[in-house]
Parts: sequence; structure tokens; C-alpha cells
Amino acid sequence: LFFDIDVEVYMVRISYDQKPYRRIMMQLYGADVYPSPSGRTNTGKKILAENPDSTGSLGIAISEAVEACMGSDTTKYSLGSVLNHVLMHQTVIGQEAKEQMEMAEDYPDHIIGCVGGGSSFAGLFEPFYYDKINGRAPKDVEFTAVESTACPSMSAGKYMYDHGDTGRIIPLVLMHTLGHDFVPDPIHAGGLRYHGMAPTLSLMANEGTINVKAHNQIDTFEAAALFARTEGIVPAPEPSHAIKETIDEALRCKETGEE
Repeated sequence: LFFDIDVEVYMVRISYDQKPYRRIMMQLYGADVYPSPSGRTNTGKKILAENPDSTGSLGIAISEAVEACMGSDTTKYSLGSVLNHVLMHQTVIGQEAKEQMEMAEDYPDHIIGCVGGGSSFAGLFEPFYYDKINGRAPKDVEFTAVESTACPSMSAGKYMYDHGDTGRIIPLVLMHTLGHDFVPDPIHAGGLRYHGMAPTLSLMANEGTINVKAHNQIDTFEAAALFARTEGIVPAPEPSHAIKETIDEALRCKETGEE
């Protein structure tokens, strides 16, 4: 591998099976990829003993990766979503979006994004939210987070302290959660199959700063197909949820006459 760093990946089993091209790409670059739950960790062994056909979840994969790290003095683990420092890092997305809007000589009325753990959506909308709370936004921009009905942590979960992983290894976090042992249906949008939500987004949803919507896989994929046929771009399953909500919002505005 690059930089002589060994990489060990615990990939949610349903994604491991459904998306071999992603697994093969990682393996091509030298990573060892294991379907999670696996028989390599105590967490994985326990879950497989209870359910040999488990399709896995992000919470389980996190537990296995953290457990593997804890067994080595030379290994570090960095969570790639949910936590505040990750959301802050992802704001490069929103900063670039602001520059693109400036090039178009416009400013958004409404920012819509998909949410699983929350980092991509937060990265997109937080620079615009910063403008809004500091009185710099030329429009009263609205923010909407869109999740999957298969894993609706904000629209159907509880706001409480819960573990960010199934094995209860990492600390408790105050967030919207469906429960750390929740295993969602094996939908294609693997990035949205997380039982919890970023603490900051959870708080903002509670306070009404952001709206929350949820869409099912069939309606989402129909919207994605329409987008592909209209724009010539095939979207990933995750952002297709945001596309579905955007289409719904556009149709609503068409009916009401809003611009």
C-alpha cells in the first residue's frame, strides 16, 4: 500500500455482497477486506452465533474495527462520520458550494442533503448556516436533512444517550438513535444504514433549525432514474434520497407558484 501502511477493512456484509466492485477496488490497492460481522472479533463472533445470516450494520462494523485496533499497540482508529471534528472537516463541501453559487451570482433558498451519520449534509449546509446566524445570508435559507425510511434515526428514533457502535465499545453519545443493536433492512444505500446521528445535527433537529424528511428505496430510485434521464448523471443511492426530496419540493413550489 501507499506509505507502507497496512489497511484492514470491516465492510458491512450486505454491502460486501451487493457491491463487489467497491471491495475489489480496496483489495486491488492492497487492503484486507472482511465482511462484517466476521469471525475475526469477539463482537462478530457473538453476533454470528445469534444470527449466522446477519446482513450487518455500520454499528457492527465500527465495533469490529475498534476492537481490532484495541488489540494492537501500533494501530489507530478514526471515525469517519458522526463526530464534530468530522463534520467540521467536511465543510470543505459547503465552502466549495458557496464559491460555485458566487460564480452563478446567486444564493440558495433551500439546501437539501441525505443523512446517514450526518457528515456530508453538515459539511454542505454548515457554511451557509454560519452565514445565516451571522446575518450575512442574502436569503432566509432553509435546511432539510433526508434519511431512509429503513433507518429513520431522526424522524423515528429517540433523542437520548446511546453507544455509537453495536458492541458498546465507544463512549455514549447524546443523539437521535434507533438503538445501538438496531440492524436496518439491507437497502442499497449503505451509507444511510446507521442507527444514530451526529450529535450536532440531532440537537439542531430538536430545536427546529433543520427539517427532517424520510423516503423509501423504491420512490428514491424512481427519482434517481428521472434525474439520470433528465440530467445525464447517474446518482449514488444515498444522494438519491435528497434528489427525491428536491423533486417533491420543486413540484410543491410549482403548485403554489413559489419561485
